[in-house]
Amino acid sequence: MSAPIDLQATFIPNEGEFFRVKLALEIAIEEVANEDGCLRYELTEARQDRLVLTEQWASQEHLDKHSKGTAVQDLNESLSALLAEPVKLDML
Repeated sequence: MSAPIDLQATFIPNEGEFFRVKLALEIAIEEVANEDGCLRYELTEARQDRLVLTEQWASQEHLDKHSKGTAVQDLNESLSALLAEPVKLDML
C-alpha cells in the first residue's frame, strides 16, 4: 500500500477576479471531497492575491484518477480566463 500524497495548489487570480476564482474552487471542493481516495481537499488560504488549496490523497493512483476526472476538467475550464498565471502545484 502506498503512502498518502500531500500537495498544495496555488491559484493567482487576475485583478478583480478573486471572488470568481474562490467560487469556482468552492464548487470543485464540494464535488471532489466525495471522490474515492480523497482524504483532504480544502481551501487553506484565501487572500486577494492568491488562493491555496491543500489536498491529500490516499495513493498516487487516487490522485491520478482525480487529475483525469471531470471535476478537474470543469475547474480548469471555469478558471481558464480568471488566472494571472498557471496553477502552481507543489508536493508536500
